[in-house]
Amino acid sequence: MRVGVISDTHGDIASTCDAVRVFESLAVAQVLHCGDVGGQGVVEAFSQWPTHFVAGNTDSLPELRKLVAAAGQHFHELLARLEIDGRRIAVLHGDNARLMRQALDEDFDLICCGHTHVNEVYWNGETLVVNPGAIHRTLHPSVALVELTSLQVTSVPL
Repeated sequence: MRVGVISDTHGDIASTCDAVRVFESLAVAQVLHCGDVGGQGVVEAFSQWPTHFVAGNTDSLPELRKLVAAAGQHFHELLARLEIDGRRIAVLHGDNARLMRQALDEDFDLICCGHTHVNEVYWNGETLVVNPGAIHRTLHPSVALVELTSLQVTSVPL
């Protein structure tokens, strides 16, 4: 199964739509949004997939909770603990060092985070850490695709 990973949309609908087209063309099954969502239009743009959202440091928890619920999607506050296609996955924004350490200390196959606006993929022991970069407030907008079976990552510039 292929999942799309995105972060730091900051309400930028045009760039979000570019990311949606990439995810459509590459047949993702689900989307993981690592926070700094930025508003209703961004949440609605992912309506064709089950999408898991966490809040970033610029998001209002009560507002984002309401928007995601109204869209019939999944909101996980600050840290999502998921099992998708047999893989244990954590999703968080990445601005909270305590939460990041907590996720790294747990037995996850994959951790997806954002915040830095820099695309990065690395292994921390047996855990793959993926930061898809950002699609707003960056010179190099990007998203990531993860093949869950092989934990193969493809970074896609927008």
